[in-house]
Amino acid sequence: MLDILETYDGLNDGLIPAEALRASGMNSYTVGVLVQRGQLWRVRTGWYVLGPRWKAENHAGRYRFVVRATAAHANTELLLSHHSAAVMHGLPLIGAWPATTHALFPEARGDSSHRLLTAHRGVPDPNSTLVAGVRVTSLPRTLIDMAASSSFLVGVAMVDHVLHHEALRMKAESKAGSQAASAITKDALLTELAMVHPRAGWRAAHRAITFANGLSANAGESLSRVRFDELGFEIPELQVRFDVNGRTFFVDYFWRGVRKVGEFDGDIKYTRAEVMKGKDIVGVVRSEKKREDLLRPLVNSFDRWDWDLAFNSPDFYRFLCEKDVPRARNRRPSKRLPTTALI
Repeated sequence: MLDILETYDGLNDGLIPAEALRASGMNSYTVGVLVQRGQLWRVRTGWYVLGPRWKAENHAGRYRFVVRATAAHANTELLLSHHSAAVMHGLPLIGAWPATTHALFPEARGDSSHRLLTAHRGVPDPNSTLVAGVRVTSLPRTLIDMAASSSFLVGVAMVDHVLHHEALRMKAESKAGSQAASAITKDALLTELAMVHPRAGWRAAHRAITFANGLSANAGESLSRVRFDELGFEIPELQVRFDVNGRTFFVDYFWRGVRKVGEFDGDIKYTRAEVMKGKDIVGVVRSEKKREDLLRPLVNSFDRWDWDLAFNSPDFYRFLCEKDVPRARNRRPSKRLPTTALI
């Protein structure tokens, strides 16, 4: 029986229809027993995933299964949008993925939400695309929808992510002497924004796009930059180059006026294969320490922070004040600190 389940798991990238289980001879009682044992997980009515696979997925991976199952269950082809398109495009979300699937219905009179499906009104997307067998809004349109309907933090993190990876793609394609498609740039996103012109959230989307910076390499670096802005601190230069003893280093943040370096230390820094390069975590930490020792004589101060600190606005505010991070011009310290979660 387990062999059959594993076969179905491989046929549709993990998503198993109830019809396939019935066709193999399993009745509802047998399926229920497998669910109770944790061998199967019911994603929604009529759709399952192997229990161990579900447990191994992160929140984005689980939401992706929910979205795919909802699209497969629909009587007509859905055009997934907003969070659902974002997860299919692999965009990062700072915060929790929703419980419902989001789809675009251009003819709808207004947005509506049901237990499993949230419908959005909006102009049609002529550039929709297929991802893993489901139709989703184009990547630029998805960014516009998310930036217009989510927090500044969520919008900036997603736009940063795309700008960063588009720059890497263009660099790799240029090196290979080929170009698959034009890069998604700020100008391209502003053009998309003008075409979509959302009924609500235009200013929010415009602000997120103009603030975004492809030099932010991950969501934690985007989070830190948004916090600098929210808390009234000067926005530093990103990925500034330092040449030391024949070696080249780039730092996350540099406040040139006071020669201060800031570094965001996320867990990903000590797990990614391209960073680890065969070393264990202790080896990576030692390399970082040596790098910091080489850079310190060239600057006035060098400070680090992690995800938990940057996410907690009051604590991060106190940290930045204690470290003498320069304030933004014409910005006074807020008498009332932002709440921790600005999502």
